[in-house]
Amino acid sequence: MSVYDDLMSVQRCLDDLNRSVSRLEQQMGSGGLDIRRVRTDCDHLRESVALLRAAASAPSVAPQPPDLVTIPDTPYDDSLWIDTDDEGLGARDRRAP
Repeated sequence: MSVYDDLMSVQRCLDDLNRSVSRLEQQMGSGGLDIRRVRTDCDHLRESVALLRAAASAPSVAPQPPDLVTIPDTPYDDSLWIDTDDEGLGARDRRAP
């Protein structure tokens, strides 16, 4: 099955569910917390399927590979590290505790 067929099948099932919940509302009344919760859940499912349909109908864009950064094998220039402290050892001209 294609995605379109699956979405149509889900839509038909949601329509059946909506009709069944409407019949339940008529029999039980629409004021109870339980039936309102079921109605709200049906509405949320309908909205979610609509979002899935929109996503399925949107043209798919292939993800772009990230730009690669080459790191040279040559050693770094030591002058880059003159003003830094050795981690955990303190400054160069002082003794460690």
